[in-house]
Amino acid sequence: MDRRQLRAARRAEASGAGPTLGDHAPARHPGAKGVFALFGEVLWTGLLVTIAALPIITLPAALAAGIRHLRRYIAAEQSHARTFWQDWRLALLPGGLIAGVITAAAAIVLALDVIVAQSGALPGGPAVALIGWAGLVALGTALLLTASAWTPETGWRTAIRGIPRTAGADPAGTAYLAVAAILVGVLTWMLAPLILAGLGCAAFAAVAVPARQRRRA
Repeated sequence: MDRRQLRAARRAEASGAGPTLGDHAPARHPGAKGVFALFGEVLWTGLLVTIAALPIITLPAALAAGIRHLRRYIAAEQSHARTFWQDWRLALLPGGLIAGVITAAAAIVLALDVIVAQSGALPGGPAVALIGWAGLVALGTALLLTASAWTPETGWRTAIRGIPRTAGADPAGTAYLAVAAILVGVLTWMLAPLILAGLGCAAFAAVAVPARQRRRA
């Protein structure tokens, strides 16, 4: 094998598209070997999710499409923007828009609860505000769990029903997703454009947490 063929074989091995050159097993996540490339893809995914979620009620579908996009990238499969938009359209109907409306309505109610509690108009305001913040974190975590479980074959109903089972099977992973949901809120509060990075990191967390569970098993 000459030098040019060797370089081509090494690239194919690194991407997972070709056979390994030695006796070692192929990379577990071939698309994630380049740290800076992966970081750039996370930011790109955050941009795609942000654009797809601009109508607000399309946020669950946007997150589901972003998570599937990152899974394909990490597996060194085709992860073009057009596949993201294909997943997004599939995730909208049936059920995706309904999930978006319910999520938006719950977020508005909880946010108003926090605002009113912090205004001092309610007795026991700090406790009420704490409940509101906890509800927002729980809502964000449930959204990430649901979007991570969604597939075109099973749909949203199956993904939502699986939340208690998934959370109970991996409490630590659920806590990680809760931190990711908090991160999105904090970054957006600090500077609105940082929502791109926040949503990208949240989608990446939704990909990494199940992979961590499978590796431990």
